This record gives sequence, structure tokens and C-alpha cells, in this order.
Amino acid sequence: MLQVDEKQWINVQQKTFTKWLNDKLKVRNVFIDDLVVDLSNGVILIHLLEILGAESLGRYASNPRLRVQKFENVNISLDFIRGRRIQMTNIGAEDIVDGNRKIILGLIWTLILRFTISEINSEGLSAKEGLLLWCQRKTACYDGVEVRDFSSSWNDGLAFCALLDIHRPDLIDYDSLDKKDHRGNMKLAFDIAANEIGIPDLLDVDDVCDVPRPDERSLMTYIAYWFHAFSQLERVENAGRRVEKFINNMHGAWEMQNSYEQRMRELLRTIKAQRDNWQGSSFEGTYKDAKDQAYQFALYKRNQKRQWVAEKSDLAALLGNIKTKLSTYRLRPYDPPAELTPDSCDQAWEGLTRDEHERSQLINETIRDIKNALRRSFADKANDFALTLKTLSLAISGLDGDVEDQLAHVKRLNDNLPPLDAFLDTIAALDEQCAEANIEENDYTTYTLDELSYELSLVKSSISKKLAFLDNQLVARNMTNLTPIQLEEFESVFRHFDRDSSNTLHELEFSAALASLGLVYDEDEMHDVFVETCGPQRLQQNAGVSFEQFIHFMVSVTEDQNTAEQVYQSFREVADGKPYVTELDLRHSLIPDELIEHLVQTMPQHQGPDLLEDRELQKYDYISFMEKMMENNENSTRPSRGGRRPRNDRYSPSPERSGGGSLGAKLRVENIHYDITESDLEDLFSRIGPIQNVSLVYDRAGRSEGLAFVTYTRMSDARTAINEFDGANAKGQPIRLTLISTSDRGRRDRNPFDSVQRPKGSLLDRVERPRNARSLSPDTRSESPDGGSHRRRGRRGGATRNRRSDVSKPAPEHIDRYVPGQSSSSPRRAGPNGGRRQGGGPSRDNRGSDSRRTANGRPRKTQEELDQEMDDYWGGGNSGETANQPAAPEAPAPAAAAAAAAPTAPAPAADDDIDMIE
Repeated sequence: MLQVDEKQWINVQQKTFTKWLNDKLKVRNVFIDDLVVDLSNGVILIHLLEILGAESLGRYASNPRLRVQKFENVNISLDFIRGRRIQMTNIGAEDIVDGNRKIILGLIWTLILRFTISEINSEGLSAKEGLLLWCQRKTACYDGVEVRDFSSSWNDGLAFCALLDIHRPDLIDYDSLDKKDHRGNMKLAFDIAANEIGIPDLLDVDDVCDVPRPDERSLMTYIAYWFHAFSQLERVENAGRRVEKFINNMHGAWEMQNSYEQRMRELLRTIKAQRDNWQGSSFEGTYKDAKDQAYQFALYKRNQKRQWVAEKSDLAALLGNIKTKLSTYRLRPYDPPAELTPDSCDQAWEGLTRDEHERSQLINETIRDIKNALRRSFADKANDFALTLKTLSLAISGLDGDVEDQLAHVKRLNDNLPPLDAFLDTIAALDEQCAEANIEENDYTTYTLDELSYELSLVKSSISKKLAFLDNQLVARNMTNLTPIQLEEFESVFRHFDRDSSNTLHELEFSAALASLGLVYDEDEMHDVFVETCGPQRLQQNAGVSFEQFIHFMVSVTEDQNTAEQVYQSFREVADGKPYVTELDLRHSLIPDELIEHLVQTMPQHQGPDLLEDRELQKYDYISFMEKMMENNENSTRPSRGGRRPRNDRYSPSPERSGGGSLGAKLRVENIHYDITESDLEDLFSRIGPIQNVSLVYDRAGRSEGLAFVTYTRMSDARTAINEFDGANAKGQPIRLTLISTSDRGRRDRNPFDSVQRPKGSLLDRVERPRNARSLSPDTRSESPDGGSHRRRGRRGGATRNRRSDVSKPAPEHIDRYVPGQSSSSPRRAGPNGGRRQGGGPSRDNRGSDSRRTANGRPRKTQEELDQEMDDYWGGGNSGETANQPAAPEAPAPAAAAAAAAPTAPAPAADDDIDMIE
């Protein structure tokens, strides 16, 4: 039996080593069939050693016929091997010449170890151990594969398949293999290795598959090829990863530069193609042909040229932004190629303008029955206006230097924009006269009223964007107490809600921006925050919150100020809105144990109502504790930012606990579809229990604002309604329900801490991450221990429910969502009152004892006053006055004024204080 096994492994080794020799000798186009016979003369052995050692062995008998010549060749080979300090035991020239099979196999194995396997070294281990460790690490993550040696661990073929899958998952799907099909798996691995990776097919499936103990040396020789092949792949991948990392670091500036060059090159190419087309065109001599070409020329100016004008303006702005960005990051300035510079574009544009002018003249000569005086009058104004616009455009594109200097210059340019509107009206009057005279072309100008108006809008947009960009750059440079990530988030939110690109946020925009950052206030608090942030002067001018004020506000609410107000708010967040705090709440907030012990000993016991889940716990009154720690203890107010009102009572129990049900339980219902009426809401919420009142909130135009208040008789019904309807779809929109406090006195100066809503889930499920790791995003999620995901509370607005709809994102295609301040694409359904407030039932106008004052104390305006304010706000207040005024005298050309860029006084603010939130 031993002789059979020995004969078997000798045959396998001889076959494997023969294939290994042929793989090495193929560079010299030499092949062998019988390992013993072909090596006996020493010539093949010398070829092999010269290939492995990469050097010549000197002169030898290339065609030995005598035994002594064969001995000399073999001795040359053996001397070379000994010179490389390769250990050889009992190997002599006569063994090779006489064809001693075992000695020859041993010699070849020694060469394989020295020149193929010895290079494999992992963590200081030997070649064999290093190769085995490499195989074990690569296959450790695969089920059914356990590499222990270079023998029986490989006879099922799964180890080879695992090596292929870990390095080239695109070539094999390990999970789809039939683990019992040993021969199929091994044949698949051998074929892929030979055909796709280039590994020589040294072994056959029968040599390894289902063999009790495959030959170790043959397997090591074959697996060494796998190691070298995949190591080369890893080196290439590492090199690619380094290149990718470098490119990612430079991606922003590089992408902008590439975009500039590609777009500029395309713009110049299309301009040249258009000019060549004009040069090659000809007229047929007919009026119809001339009119057709005139129509094509006008079509070009309305479409193609406008795209080029916009692209030219965008490229100039893009180049300026590239320079600013590189300067901000202290990178090498970018100089575009000579043929792609703005000067090259201006030269091409001037050539286009000349060709366009010639084209216009050529067309006009065939249909000249027009009045030259009127043409010249229009052309003078249009050319002067175009020169003014070009002067402004050049002034914008040529800005350079410090941000402050650029900002001052752009402001001076912006002050010269109002006269351009009056001058454009003069051009419009001349254009109307030309149309009445059937004048369609003008040889004295290449500009039209539409073109000039469009270019004026581009100039206005360019100046507005440049002003906003420079203002924000100046603010961002001074905001050293914000991280770049915070600053980028705040700026992106500000830009998103700045719908009119005025670089300011009005009250509704400001409220939506804060809500997107997780800062949610009720209506009264939001108005107070807006007034305080905007400031009295800007509020009087109806200017809104500037970018700098917005950033300063976000800094004030995000940084740790160590004020009593902030500490008080932090206590409230730790207590999850309750008027007391437990020791468990403090520990869940990751407060150190020694501080918890101190607070427990210092804070007074809470004596008021509590939640059922906290009945068995010690409750501590943090409100009294904070009042005691503040100055002016007797007249202190709750810490708050801005003019908060004094606290009258600490905690008002729910009607169920106090025994009185007259106050009711009030729900705030948000994200309501604009087609839903109060009757619809009453039908929906009355399914839970009796309700006292349902009121929809309307804007001054009588449109639903997507907000309603529902008052239940019992608190339990209100909570049941929250559980049943919060997040449910109503006409395709998920509505949101929030429990708010109610009072029989109808005060608007209620304290937000006076009502307690029983939270869902345990406090541990709702606790926030450790300090300094909070996100300002209201949609941030954190992983819970059970693998689920919980939405963390915002910094101010309380807990965010998982089922609430994010109205800041666009609605799905099949849902028509109403968002205040935006129009709906769906037809408006006429309700019983035409979409306005219903006459029956209580409404928000009936709150309080004085019907002529709103809830915030301001006098209530009549319907006529509100209509007049809406007309003034939308620009209709002066329409009648303008219509009755006589025509203004002809405006002077503003080119010189634009070049001088002299500042003008700001426009006076509107006298009416428009209350956008009723």
C-alpha cells in the first residue's frame, strides 16, 4: 500500500513539476515531455537556471553527446545553485545524468522553494507558513472552508473558489455553489484561474479532488502561483486607491476647472460654427426667402444667442468662484489655457457681434421699407442701454481683490440698477412705435427689447448673486466659532428657503428654515424670535432676517453659553418636558454620578401632579431649583431668550386628574390638505369622542394654511386621537398631531412647560446621544440596542415622531401637498364658503374679550385694511397712481452713471406693518 501511495505522489509531482518547468521555459520556446530524460544532459537545467537567476551561466555544451559533456553541463548547473547558497543534500551530477527520478524531483522542488515560494513571507514566518497564513486569512470568512494544511484541506475545491471570490467576486458566485459537487467546484476554479487570471494549469482535478492526501509539494507549487497573481492585483488596487484619494481631495476645484474649460471650449466652438454658417449662406433674391432668413435670424436671437449670453455670464461667474475658492484654501491660482481665457471669449463674442450685425444689415437691405429716423432713435437707446449692461457685466466679471472691496464695488453697481428700469420703459415705448409702423428689422442695432430685458434680468441676477456670495463669504470668514460642517449646513438651509434670492428670510421662510434645522416654536414664540433676530430697524423696513443675523442666531442656539436660560432648557430636555426630573432621567443623560448625588441632595422634592410611570420614583423640582439659583428670587422669571413672560403657575394637571373637564384637551393638527374643511375634520375626530371646537387657520386671502386646532372634552380622547391619526393619510397627505395646553382664560402668554404629554416608550428609548454629539438635523436617527432606529429630538422642538411627514421635501407625484407660501398645482375645490372661513362655529377671531384686538395685543384691522395691505404688499398699491400720472420725461442714458457706480440712498421702507401671521 505504501508503494502504491509513493508511486502516486511521484507521478503527481513529476506531472506538476514538468508543467512548472514548461511555464518557465516558454520564454525561450523550449518544452519538455519527460522530466527525467530531458534533464539528463544538463542543457534544459542550464536554460532553467539562467531564466530563474536572470544571468548567464557561461559556456556549456549545447548538444552533448558524451557522458563527460553531460556531467560538465550538470556540474555547471549545480555549481550555480551552490553559489546561490541553496542547500542541496546528496545530489550529484551522476544522479541527474543517470535519471534518478526522486533526486531530480527533489532538485526541482528545491528550485521551486528558492525561486517561487521563498518570496512569500508573512509576519516573519517561513515560506510555507507564510503561504498557509495567507490562505487562512483570505478564506476565514467563508462557511465550509477551513485551511489547515496543503493537503486534505483542498480536496473539495471550496478553498480555491473562496480565493477567487475574495479577490475577483465578478468571476464567481460562491453562495450559489453546490458544496457537495467537489469535482465541479474544483474544475470551475481551475478553469477560471487558467482562463481569466492566467494561472498555469499545473494540477488536474483528479490530482486533488477526493484524494485522501493530495501531494503537498504539488499543491504548494500551484497555490504559490495564486499568491503571486492576486498580490499583483492588490498592488494595482492600492495604487488606484491612492490616486482616488488624491483626486477626491482636489475634486471640488478640479471639477470646477474642468467644467469651465469644457463649457468654454464648447461655447467657442458653437460660436465659430454659427459664424461659418452665416459666411456660407446666400439669398435667392426673393422676398419670401429674405423673410424666411429674417425669421431664422430672429429665432437664433431668441433661443441660441440667449443660451450663449447666459453661458458666457455663468462662465465669468464660475471663473471668479474658482479663484475665490482656490484663494480660500490657499491653493495655487488657476489660469485657464490661453485659448479659453475670458479675453478669448470676448474676442470671439465681438466677432460674433460683428457678423451678427453684418447679417442683420444683409437681411434688412432686402426688405427696406421702414423709417430710418425711428430706427435710429430706437437704436441709439438700445445701444446705449446695451453698453450700460455690458459695462455692468464687465465690472462684475472683472472684480478682484479683497472681499470687502469687491462687496463695496458691487453695492455701488447695485445702486445704479433702478434707473435702468425707467430707461427700459423708454425703449419699450420706442419699440411699440416701431411695431405700429411695421418695422421688424433695424440696421443700427442688433438688440431687441426682449433681448435687452433678458440681459438686464441677467445683470440683476448676476449682481444679486454676487452680493449674496460676497456677503456670505464675509460672514463665513468671521464665523470662527462654527465648524465648516455647521456653516455649510446653515448656509445651504438659508439658500434653500431664500425663495426670492434677496439674501434675507421673511417670517414664514425663517420659521421653515428653523424647523428644517430642528428648532420648532409655537406661533407666538416664533414671532417673538423673528422680531428679536430681525431687529427693530429691519423689522420697520420689512427687510427680513439677513444671512449674518441668521448665522448669529444659529450660533446663539447651538453654542454652550452657560446661561440660566440654557441650563433651564437643558433641564427641561433631560426631563422630557415634565415639570420635574427623576434620578433615572439624570443618569440616562450621562451626567456624572457625583453630580447626580449633589443634585439629588440639593433640589427640592416635587409636590405637584406626576406621570403614572413615575409614581414610585423620587421626583425633584428643577424649576424651583433654578429660580433659587437665579438672582432676584422673588421677581425672577423663567430663563428664556428674548422677552418671555413671567411664570404664573408651575404645572397645570390634565382635566382628568384635576377633576374638571371644562378646559378640554387641545390638539394642533398640521400638514392638512388644502381641500379639507372644518366639517371634514369634525367628522374625522368626532369618531374618537365628543369635541368642543374645530377651527381651521386661514390666511388673509381666505386660503387654508394647512393648520387646525381641535379641542376634545376629555384628555384621554385627545391622546387616543394622537395614537390613531398621527401620521395617517388624509387626502394623500400624512397629518401631524401635537397635544398643546389649553386655558379657560385664553391667554397667549402661556408657558410651554405648563402641559405634560405622556411620551411613547421608555425614557431610555428616547434619550439623546452624549453631549457634543447632537445633530441639528431634525431627521437624525440613532441606532437602538435592539437594532431599531429612533429619531432623536431636536434642540428645541420636542420629540419628533417617526411617522410625521417632512413637508420641507417635495411631495410624491401622486400627492398634492399644500405648503403655506406656495401655490398648489391641483384645482381648488370650492367649499360652502368659497374656500374662506366658515361662518358658523367658533373661530380664532373670537378669542379674548376684546374683538378688536388679536391674541398678541395688536389692534385688529378691518377687511378693507387687510385687502389694501395685500395690494400694497404684492406691488399693486401704486398701479392706479402710475396709470393716472402723465408720461415721464425721457430718461437720460445711464452708461456714465453705471461706470461711475455712485451710491444712491436706499428706498424708504413701507409705512404699513404687514402682519404675515394672524
